[in-house]
Amino acid sequence: MHLEEPGWGVAMVTDSTYGHDVTRDVDEHGTTTTLRVSLLRAPRFPDPETDQGAHRFRHALVPGAEIGDAVREGHFINQPERRVPGSAPVEPLVTVDDDAVVVTAVKLADDGSGDVVVRFHESRGGRARARLRPGFPVAEVVTTDLLERPTGEPERPGDGIAVALRPFELVTLRMKRA
Repeated sequence: MHLEEPGWGVAMVTDSTYGHDVTRDVDEHGTTTTLRVSLLRAPRFPDPETDQGAHRFRHALVPGAEIGDAVREGHFINQPERRVPGSAPVEPLVTVDDDAVVVTAVKLADDGSGDVVVRFHESRGGRARARLRPGFPVAEVVTTDLLERPTGEPERPGDGIAVALRPFELVTLRMKRA
């Protein structure tokens, strides 16, 4: 969650909550903004035993945060760095040249074709132009929907793949390997 006023912002990141709410109160001393984090949902249907037992919550407050800081810290707390054994460097499967564009998934296509699916989004609420560079040879790229069905015409990538995103737009690309 990110709260901001001109010249200052704060982010609250968590790895475990269902939601939050924000309220503003105005009185003779000024405006107070309150952020509350929902710890449990505890619905009674369909499972009356939902959310019973011990729970572990991790939260972090990021003072002075901008939207990009909130997104980055949220990813850090939810997807911590994993270390793997070995000494050889591992090149990234995909790189992007704009910090506002966040790659959220790189996976093989569900149909077993061997195509690589890359999902990414604009994370700061503004327009972004970026260039994605796969770390493997690509013969063809096509935009798809979330079910990996083509929504555009296939293109041949040149020096990377140029993309233009609207605020918070989510994009899925399917890449046929060369």
